[in-house]
Amino acid sequence: MIGSSSLESLSTVAFAVGTGALLTNFAGALASAFGVADYWPPGEQDWRFYAQWTLSQVFTASLLVVALVDWNGLGLPRTPSLLVGSALFVPGFAVAIASGFDLGAEETAGLTGELRTGGWYRYSRNPQYVGYVVASVGFVLLANSALVAVLCAIYVGWWLTLPFAEEPWLREQYGEAYERYVERAPRFVGLRTVKAVRTE
Repeated sequence: MIGSSSLESLSTVAFAVGTGALLTNFAGALASAFGVADYWPPGEQDWRFYAQWTLSQVFTASLLVVALVDWNGLGLPRTPSLLVGSALFVPGFAVAIASGFDLGAEETAGLTGELRTGGWYRYSRNPQYVGYVVASVGFVLLANSALVAVLCAIYVGWWLTLPFAEEPWLREQYGEAYERYVERAPRFVGLRTVKAVRTE
């Protein structure tokens, strides 16, 4: 049987590994957003694509380990946190997955493809990111863990930064078509999202 000290060590290691992987991707996205690096989006399957993908998988695995080991470590009231967490995580994750299928695997991975302006993308230019932000908040409440909360806070920051790294590249790739799209769809959600829903 695994002792509490061993579980604590496992949680600490997973937290450190996950934080390192996520911060590396976050730094790349920030550097791209400020125009001092060309890390995201990669555009093609080069070292940037494999680095970002690998670090993302390492973070996801680490987050799950931390959540399992530190489950209920935050001490929030269990039933309310489960209910609210589920109400945020399930639809948020569903939107993220559905809009990912809508966009396509290559475009979701930051590879050059077609500009998608229909489906989920008529409501938001980044519906996947909106979904993952909502799902991340829900996951914190489900896990009820301070360590998960820290990891997910950084994760949310990463999702909110990615569009600023992508937009110069999208303008270069799609030109006027992208500019017209920007005029009618918000970066995340807003009044134009409501208008798009109401006009259906």
